[in-house]
Amino acid sequence: MQKVRLLVVDDDPPIADLVATVARYEGWEAVTAYSGEEALARAAEFGPDIVVLDLMLPDVDGFGVLDRLRRSGTMVPVVFLTARDGVADRVAGLTRGGDDYLVKPFAVEELMARLRTVLRRTAGPDFGRSVLRVADLTLDEDTREVRRAERLLALTPTEFEVLRHLLRRSPSVLTKAQLLDHVWEYGFGGRSNVVELVISRLRRKLDGPGEEPLIHTVRGFGYAVRRPAR
Repeated sequence: MQKVRLLVVDDDPPIADLVATVARYEGWEAVTAYSGEEALARAAEFGPDIVVLDLMLPDVDGFGVLDRLRRSGTMVPVVFLTARDGVADRVAGLTRGGDDYLVKPFAVEELMARLRTVLRRTAGPDFGRSVLRVADLTLDEDTREVRRAERLLALTPTEFEVLRHLLRRSPSVLTKAQLLDHVWEYGFGGRSNVVELVISRLRRKLDGPGEEPLIHTVRGFGYAVRRPAR
C-alpha cells in the first residue's frame, strides 16, 4: 500500500494531533501545523498528498493558505475543517480550490472517509487503499471485504474489528484486555470470555478444509495472526 502523506493544519493542537494520530493508526504519514505560515513551510518540505485545513488561523487564514498553495503551483487536494458553517464560507472554500468542506464539531471517522473519497477522485481509485494481508488472508479496510484465498468471508462487525486489529499488529501478540479496549471501547467487567467466543467464531470462518490456521493462541498471553509455519 502506498502511504498517504497528510498535513493537518489547525490552531487547536488537540484537534490537529487527534486527526494526525488517527491517520497514523490507519497507516498514513501525518504531520501537523498550527498556523498558516507553518502550514506553508510544512507543505514545502513534506510534500503532502492531501491537506486538512482550518479557516481560522492566527496569521494567514485558511483561504490565504490555499491561495498561496495554488500560486506556488501545487494542486494538492484540500479539505477544509472549520467551525465556520455559513453558506458563503462553504461556497468560497469550494470555488477557491478546496475539494471538500466539513464543519466542526465533527466525527473523525467521517473526516477520514471524506479524505479517502477525495484521494480516489483526485489521485485514482487505488491510491492510499488499505488492504491488510497475512498469507492468503486479505482484509480491505475500505470495502470491508475479507477473503481467504478466493473465498469471501461473511463477518459480523465485531468479528471484522477483532480481525482487523490482529492483522494491523501482526505478527505481534495481543492480550484479551487489549482487544477488549480496542474493539469494545468500554469496560467489560473482566468478561474476557467474549473475546474467546469471537476468536472461536473467526477460526471457524477463516480456516476451511485443508487450510492452515492463521489465528494462534499464545498460552497465558493472548492471540496473534501469523503465517503458517513451513
